[in-house]
Amino acid sequence: MNRKAGESVRGVEKKVYARTSVSSARFRQKMRMEVDMSDYAMEGMLSMEGKDRLWRLVAFLSKSLNETERNYEIYDKEMLVIIWGLESWRHLLEGVQSKFDIWTDHKNLEYFMKA
Repeated sequence: MNRKAGESVRGVEKKVYARTSVSSARFRQKMRMEVDMSDYAMEGMLSMEGKDRLWRLVAFLSKSLNETERNYEIYDKEMLVIIWGLESWRHLLEGVQSKFDIWTDHKNLEYFMKA
């Protein structure tokens, strides 16, 4: 590989790693919890905004639903994943110095978020 091609590859690597790297939580930065639920599994992602205004992954959770949880109504499943994320990341979220956002794709839970 010639020098110019090597520099190009390293430039692409930097961009890819900058967007996909996992960061440690910094309590002065903005935090965001994103959660989602399907019929069989739930997942969550805790992210932090960097100085460059890009969001970095801090933690990720994924869990299969048990038989009882699979029978919940969709709004109960969505609330379950929010509570699960808050419990799992409590040690990180309690130290955050500003309010953090919780993102979900279920419109029926909007009134819980504003209460």
